[in-house]
Amino acid sequence: MALIKTQATGAVRAEERKRGRSCADLRAQLGDPDSTARRWAVRDIVACPEASASLVERLKFEPVAMVREVIFTSLTRLGDAVAVAGLVECLRSEDAAVRSGAIEAMQQLPDEVAPIMHGLLTDLDPDVRIFAVNILESLRHPDVEGWLIRVIETDPHVNVCAAAVDLLGEVGTAAAQEPLARLKVRFGYEPYIQFAADLALRRAGET
Repeated sequence: MALIKTQATGAVRAEERKRGRSCADLRAQLGDPDSTARRWAVRDIVACPEASASLVERLKFEPVAMVREVIFTSLTRLGDAVAVAGLVECLRSEDAAVRSGAIEAMQQLPDEVAPIMHGLLTDLDPDVRIFAVNILESLRHPDVEGWLIRVIETDPHVNVCAAAVDLLGEVGTAAAQEPLARLKVRFGYEPYIQFAADLALRRAGET
C-alpha cells in the first residue's frame, strides 16, 4: 500500500509541475521541506529574472547533495556574472563537495571564466589558486598553457606551482620548456618539483 501511495503522490507532483508556477512560487519552493520540490524549483527557476541570485543564496543552505548538483547544473546553464561570482565564492567553502561542484561547473564555462582567471590565479589564498589550476584541467580555452606558465613563473607557493606543473605535463608545448627549466632552479630543493618538471619537459619536447 505504501508503494501505491508513493507512486500516486509522485503523479500528483508531476501534474502540479505541468501547470506552471510563477517566479515567486519557484523562489519560495527553493526552501520547500520536500527535496523533490526544491529540485524541480531549481530546474524551472532558470527562466526567471534574478534566478542566479536565488540559486546562489539557496546553495549556502542546501543540505541534500542531489539538489546541490542540480543547482550547479542550473548555474552553469545561466552562466551570467552573478552565477560565476557565486561559483567563485564556493571555492572558499569548507565543504569539499561544494568546492568540487563549483570547479566542475566552472570548467563548463570557459568564456565566462576566462575574464576572471587572472584574479583567481593571483588570489591571496593559495588554496583558491590551486582550485583555479584545477579548473584549468578541463577548461577548453586557448590561454590555458599561458596561464599555467605565468603560475610557474610567478607564484611563490610550492604547492600551487606543483599543481600547475602537473597540468603542464599534460598540455605543455615547447613554449613551456624555458619556464619549466627556471622553475627547477627556483625550487631546486623540492624533489617533487624536479620530478614533475622533468616529466613535463620530456612531454613538451615530444609535442
